[in-house]
Formats: sequence, C-alpha cells, structure tokens
Amino acid sequence: MRKRFICMLLFFACICDVKASYCVMNGNDGTVTDSDKMHETQSVASISKIMTAIVAIEEGKLEESWKVSDAILKVDGSSIYLKVGDEVTLRDLLYGLMLRSGNDAAVEIADHIGGSIDGFVDKMNEKAEQIGMKDSIFRNPSGLDETDGGNISSAYDMALLMRYAMQNDTFKEIAGSKYYDFKGNRWMNKNKLLFTYDATTAGKTGYTKKAGRTLVSSAADNDLESIVVTLNMGGDFAFHKTKHEQQLSGYEAYPVIKAGTYQLNQYEFDIEKTVFISVPKEGTVDLSIDSEVKDGILKITVKKDDITLEYEYSGKRIKEKGGWFS
Repeated sequence: MRKRFICMLLFFACICDVKASYCVMNGNDGTVTDSDKMHETQSVASISKIMTAIVAIEEGKLEESWKVSDAILKVDGSSIYLKVGDEVTLRDLLYGLMLRSGNDAAVEIADHIGGSIDGFVDKMNEKAEQIGMKDSIFRNPSGLDETDGGNISSAYDMALLMRYAMQNDTFKEIAGSKYYDFKGNRWMNKNKLLFTYDATTAGKTGYTKKAGRTLVSSAADNDLESIVVTLNMGGDFAFHKTKHEQQLSGYEAYPVIKAGTYQLNQYEFDIEKTVFISVPKEGTVDLSIDSEVKDGILKITVKKDDITLEYEYSGKRIKEKGGWFS
C-alpha cells in the first residue's frame, strides 16, 4: 500500500511538472538567462494585476479621491472589503491591489480609470501590444478566470511586463512595500520573498484552480536586476530565490550610458540615470554602442549579442558647439 501511495504521488508530481513553466530574465536589458516552456500560455490569475496597476499609474492621478461605485458588488474572490460609498484614492486602491490582491480594488480602479470595465481592459491590451506581449490577451482587471476564461499569458510575456513596470518608480515603490495602512487596518504584502530574501525588490502572487500558483518577483544587487516568473509551479518562493541568486551571482551590471550632462552637435543632453546591461562574470559578449543626433534628439543604440536596445534623449540647443559624446 505504501509503495502504491508513493507511486501515486510521483505520478501527480509529474503531471504538475509538465504544466509548469518559468522565465528568468535580466531586468536591465531583457536577456533571458534561463527558461522552460516560457512561451506556453495559460490563465495567469492575479499576477495580471501588474498590468492593471501600471495602466492605472500611467493613466490616473495617485491622490485623486472618489467614492466607491456599485461596480464592486459583482466581485468575487480576494478582497480588501470595500463598501459602496467609501472614500478612496487611487493610491489606496493600488496598494490594496498589489499587496492584498483585492479584486474589488481591481474592479474599482478599472471602472474609474477606464470609464467602464471594458474600456479599461481595452487599455490593458493596448499596453500589452506596446510592450511586445505577443502571447497575451487580457479579459478583466482582476485575473479571475471562472466566467470569461481569465487573462491568458506566458512566463516570457509576464517577465516583459514586469521589466516594463519596474522602470516606473511609483510601481516599484508600491509593489515592493511590505505594509500599507488604510483606515485603521495594516495590509501585509502576500509576497513572502519580501520578508525572507533581502535582495527582493517587488513582486505579485496569484492563484486560481485553473491557473495554479503563479508568481512574479524581482530582485537586485549592485545595479543588477533580476526577474523571475513561474506559472503553475509549487514551491515557487524557494524556486524564485534560487533563480535570483544564480543570476545575481553569475552576472554583473555594466554601464553603457553613464548619467551626466553631454554636449553634442550644438545640443546639451541631460541623462539622469545610468543605463546598465548584464554581462556574464565568465565568458564574453558581443557588444557595440552607436549614437547619433538628429533634430535635437540623441539616439543611442546598444547591441548585445542578439538583442538591440534603443534609448532616446531630448536636448536643449546651445549657442556654441560642445565636446563629443563619449
């Protein structure tokens, strides 16, 4: 009997492994450093709230306040227990969305920012296309999948989304917060990595019966950024920590565009942040950097192996020609 029980456990473990997929991406330049079935698609549950959050941040005003509508009355699943008529700000709802995965927060954000749920979902899909998420389709702002099939994506696409979102300081602050106080209640982030792994910078958890466990997390060390996405995988927190450690120890951040003020072709360009790419600590990369100025725009093209990154900076015209950009 015991042997039969063990065989059954191994059988079900194999079934789960077949469905699991993951993507490990460098957050600096988008290089995929490890993966398995990263383009296979499925319902991604509440990690799709990353898209809800970044669309809301870009479209809305954080301190704008309003009264909760009756759109939340049809919401199921995880909740921050909003009531119709409650006074809220977009900032409050975003923390409730990312820390507690509130489906009521997702619906209220969508209804307010998009004018309707459908209007907001259109914005989600437009943003997905802009980012280059070719494996994805969004059907709702929460990630629930019982009635409409849910939001469909892949580990690779969700890594692309997280990399894009982490370039926004507001998103990074919210998604990386351990706690948030709201009307006498303290919300604790469901992302356990924030409490158990010091390099963690942000993340989002998810679960439905259809999707299984889904998790997106980011970590950083010495300007090197790491993103890990797992879909339908058990033991995901431990897996993410291991993959972050492997990437952060095996690669280093190399500055290709340094912050500073540069003068070129009678224009002055202020570059606020140093741009890094990842390079392996062992081995070599094929790297080239080109720049040109046209109509007051500095365009810098970085080619690393098989990826191309482009950066543009607007300049101010100066009276005298300055030095060359280096």
